[in-house]
Amino acid sequence: MPFQSIEPRRLYRQIADQIRALVRAGEFVAGARLPPERDLARQLGVSRPSVREALIALEVEGLVEVRIGSGIYVLGPSVRADGDEAAGAAVSGTIDAAAGPFELMRARYTIESECAALAAKSAKKAQIVAIEDAIDVMEGEFAHATQPISGDRLFHLRVAEATGNGALVAVVRMLWEERLGPLYQRLEHHYDTPGLWTAAMAEHRAVRKAIAEHDVAEARASMQRHLNRAYKRFNKGWNSSH
Repeated sequence: MPFQSIEPRRLYRQIADQIRALVRAGEFVAGARLPPERDLARQLGVSRPSVREALIALEVEGLVEVRIGSGIYVLGPSVRADGDEAAGAAVSGTIDAAAGPFELMRARYTIESECAALAAKSAKKAQIVAIEDAIDVMEGEFAHATQPISGDRLFHLRVAEATGNGALVAVVRMLWEERLGPLYQRLEHHYDTPGLWTAAMAEHRAVRKAIAEHDVAEARASMQRHLNRAYKRFNKGWNSSH
């Protein structure tokens, strides 16, 4: 038998595997509520963000349902709520290759804050105008009751482009491909409110202002605040017991 390649399993996938196995073994029946995140984290010896990533992955697969203000409920022992094992396996495989949402946000925090700093150092007038245009796109989408994802993505790419470094642009584009994947989208869905996007646009304007003023330290700090606030928003408890 030929050797098979060995791929490290992301922590959230290992956690998801354990929870799925318990459901299939009948430890948690359909309709049962799972223990709070903090209890799962303590029992597994991992962080709460890792547990949340695992639960979001299982929700995308159709195994559990997150009910804000109540908790996480088991839908059933099948891979998918509709019983389609093949579809469930395909979804699981897609998720398995994806970075966890909190892992992704930390990567963006590191890379995009430095992009903002470099943009403040080298951005030309036309690039600053392009960043402003991206904010206008985002505000236009928001005004028409559309989730302003396109403008959001455009803003972050325009900041990367203002660095003058094509490799950084490629990295930010890759991070945004993950950002638009099923895990991050499902997590964001639970917090998608007008207030979230209003705050994000204000934070974008602060980044743009620092870049336009060529304030390197403030540009970095503004982007760090923006991405750190997103991290904290998505880490709020799903019910009072969390």
